[in-house]
Amino acid sequence: MEEVLSELTIFEGFGGVLAEVAFALVPLLIFFGICQVFFLKLPKSRIINILKGVVLTFIGLALFLQGVHVGFEPAGTMIGETLGEFENRWVLLPIGFILGFVATIAEPAIRILNHEVEKVSGGYIPQKVLLYTLCIGVGLSISLSILRILYGIPLYWMILPGYGLALILIFFSTPTFTSVAFDSGGVATGPMTVTFIMAIAIGVASVTEGRDPLVEGFGMIAIVALTPILSVLVLGLIYSWKEKREADNG
Repeated sequence: MEEVLSELTIFEGFGGVLAEVAFALVPLLIFFGICQVFFLKLPKSRIINILKGVVLTFIGLALFLQGVHVGFEPAGTMIGETLGEFENRWVLLPIGFILGFVATIAEPAIRILNHEVEKVSGGYIPQKVLLYTLCIGVGLSISLSILRILYGIPLYWMILPGYGLALILIFFSTPTFTSVAFDSGGVATGPMTVTFIMAIAIGVASVTEGRDPLVEGFGMIAIVALTPILSVLVLGLIYSWKEKREADNG
């Protein structure tokens, strides 16, 4: 009986997850079908392999998202509530950084971005360098979000200067790093990072007097979308400075 109840809990809401994944994949299949009929003309064997991949993708995404919802979301909320009750609130800043850093490593979309960037750049931007850059950016965003929750700092005090700085850095960065930076801002707010980290922010806000968990959760996502952009743009400046120094020495 206990096993049956645990299974029901694990797969609670699984129908909604299946619908979300189907809603994401079906338009891609329709677009591919149109391209196949009018442009691609791929052989039957290739089509079968692609469809097999789509089925595996559907199953993998559905199980992954369900695991995030039933595992990481409640765990993040409990962690946030526990952290929010600490007497020494400053401890939350390094803990938030570490949690954001680790959650980013586990984000599948970031792994894909790193792989594609290394492949397209011919190894000019290694996967590990970009991964750690994004991890640092997201880690800092979590620390800033917790700081904002604890001291009631308005969101626009962080967002407006942050995007202003990003626009300034664009003029000093290369087109490659600019495009990667703004792509990474969207990728960093993936299901793993948002679900787990937002749950922590909601947990901290729920035990902090005068804070609205919904507002604080939204603010955290906005900051998480910003800091990877800045971190990648700064990485581009470091690359430019390194190339200039090598050219001067050469």
